[in-house]
Amino acid sequence: MPVSRRELIYGAALSLSAAAPEPSADEKPNVVIVISDQVRWDAVGANGRNPMNVTPNLDELAANGTNFTHAFTNQPVCSPSRACLFTGQYPPKHGVWRNTGHGVALAQNAVTLAKEFRKVGYSANYIGKWHLAGDTIGPVVPADRGGFLDLWESSNELEHTSHPYEGDLFDGDGRPIHYQDEYRVNFMTSRATRFLENASKTSPFLLVVSYLEPHQQNDLGHMVAPKGYAQKFANPFAAEDLRPFPGTWQEQLPDYYGCLKSIDEAVGQIRSTLRETGLDRKTIIIFTSDHGCHFMTRNTEYKRSAHDSSARIPLVVEGPGFKPGTRVDSLVSMVDLMPTLLSAAGLSVPSSVQGRSTLPLIAGDHREWRNEVYIQMSEFWTARALRTPEWTYVAAAPHSQAPYKPAPNAPAYSAFQLYDNRADPNQLVNLAGRRETAAAEEELRKRLSARMAESGDAPADLLRSAFPYS
Repeated sequence: MPVSRRELIYGAALSLSAAAPEPSADEKPNVVIVISDQVRWDAVGANGRNPMNVTPNLDELAANGTNFTHAFTNQPVCSPSRACLFTGQYPPKHGVWRNTGHGVALAQNAVTLAKEFRKVGYSANYIGKWHLAGDTIGPVVPADRGGFLDLWESSNELEHTSHPYEGDLFDGDGRPIHYQDEYRVNFMTSRATRFLENASKTSPFLLVVSYLEPHQQNDLGHMVAPKGYAQKFANPFAAEDLRPFPGTWQEQLPDYYGCLKSIDEAVGQIRSTLRETGLDRKTIIIFTSDHGCHFMTRNTEYKRSAHDSSARIPLVVEGPGFKPGTRVDSLVSMVDLMPTLLSAAGLSVPSSVQGRSTLPLIAGDHREWRNEVYIQMSEFWTARALRTPEWTYVAAAPHSQAPYKPAPNAPAYSAFQLYDNRADPNQLVNLAGRRETAAAEEELRKRLSARMAESGDAPADLLRSAFPYS
C-alpha cells in the first residue's frame, strides 16, 4: 500500500522497540486504556465515514496520535476480545472462546498485560466492566482480576449490576460502590479522573477504564443515551452497510449515537485531566472497542459476525512513541495491542504473546508485516475467518444454523461467506462458491488453514464446497 507524504513526514524511525534498553522509572510512560463496548469503526469521525461530528474529542486524539484505520477484533464478542487484548493471544491459547460463565474464564495463571507491567513497578488499576471472571456477576476475587491488583472498581458483568442511572461497581474488597441519578458513563469517568488527580508523578501506572456504552442495556433490550441526547440524533446518518437491511438500526441509532457522544465527552474529560495534572507528557492513552455493531442486520443479534460492521473496531493511540497525525492503514488486531504497549514502554514481550508490535508500522516500516487478520467465532456461528485488504473469507461449521450450541471448534468447516472488500466495501454480495472467485477462494482456504494451526486451534477439515445456508 503506497505511503502518503504525511506518513513519511510523521513516520520517522522510532527509537522504541522490544529490544530497546529498559527506561528508568521516571521515563516509563503511564498507560491509560479506554474501552467502549460495541463501537463501530466508522462511527468515529476521524475514520472519514460519519458526517455527524459525534466524536470531536476522539478525532482530536487521532490528530494528535496514531489512528489505526483497519483494526479488528479476533473474536467479535466481549469476553474473548478482551482476553485477546490482555494476553496478546488467540482464543485457543487464552481459553476464553465465548462470553465467560458456563465454566469459561480467563485462567488465573495467564500471562497478562497487567502482570507484565507490575513486574517493573507499575501499578495496575481497573474501573468498569471486566467480563473475564467466569460465573460471577458482580464482585471479582483478586485471583480472577488478570493482574489488576491495585485500584479495583469493577463489576464482572456491569450490564447486570447496573442501569444507565443507577447501579453498582465493586471495590477491591467486594463492597458495592453505588451510584444513583447519575449517568453511568459520567460516574465512571469521575472515578477515573479522581484516580488521575491523585496518581503518583513518579511511579508509573496502567489504568483501564472500561465502559458498557454504547452496548444495549441487556434487560431493556436497547441502547440508552443520557437524557436528551437521543433527541440530538433523531434523524441520524446510517452507514451504507446498514441501509439495505431491516435490523434495528432505525430505532436504535439515536440512542447509539447519544451513548457514543457521552463516551467522546468522557475521553475529552480524561485527556483534560491528564493535561491539568501534567501527566499528558508521559502518558500513552488508547481508545478502542471490543467489537462493532451490525444492529441485527447480519444475524439475529448485534455482533458475532466477521463482517466489518461487527469485527472492525476503532483504535487510536496518543502519547510518547505515537507520532501526531500518523495514520496506519495496515491490518492490525486486538492481539497486537499488548506487544505494542510493552514495546512502547521499552519492555520485553513474553514468548506467550502471539500478536506483534505495531511500532514498525508507525515508523513506516511495513516490510515484515503480514497484512491479514485471523478471526474466530464460537457463538451464533462456529466459524473461522481471514480478513485481508482484498477479501473477507469465512468458513463455518454445518451446525451453524440456529438452533445450535456454542462450541469452541468443529471437526470441519465449509466455505460460507466471501466478500470482495475493494469492489464491495459494504460486504453486501456473498461470492462464496462461485466459479469466478474459485481461485481466490482456494488460496484463502489454504491461508486460513495455516492461520488456524498457527493460533493453536484444533485440527479441522476446511472443505471446498460452499456451506448451503450462506
